[in-house]
Amino acid sequence: MPDDLLQFVSGPPRYAPGWLWLGLALLVLVAAWYTAVIVATLPAHRLRRMPVLRDLHARVLRHRFARRAAAVVERHRRGDLSVAQSGAALSATLRSFLHQATGVPAQYMQVRAVAASELAAAAPVLVALGDAQFRRDPAADVAQLGARTAEVIRSWR
Repeated sequence: MPDDLLQFVSGPPRYAPGWLWLGLALLVLVAAWYTAVIVATLPAHRLRRMPVLRDLHARVLRHRFARRAAAVVERHRRGDLSVAQSGAALSATLRSFLHQATGVPAQYMQVRAVAASELAAAAPVLVALGDAQFRRDPAADVAQLGARTAEVIRSWR
């Protein structure tokens, strides 16, 4: 009897168990990748409602927007932005953060409306940023405004 026929009759070839574990690990890795992509692309309003992801989403938002505020201060320090431009950029950063964190359209609200809403804790900083932006006060301290903006963002609950 030829060797090929003998091997066919005796059963299929055996593989090392490592291949099975490698295949399973690759399947888990692909499933984790797809899950991460789906979660990362979900809208903020859906992430705010998911009990498991809510805290992680809030932490990532606080970190990302605090870094953005620090970047504005750094650009001002380098001379890329004027005081007015820095005030506008910090205001936009804070308002975008408030919208992402709460769902309230803070980017379109006047400061009085912000002060009368659930976003009242951010109103004093928005007033100071508006003064820096519109009064064009050269004495405005952008580093201090950036620190106040980042503090509001980091402490938001």
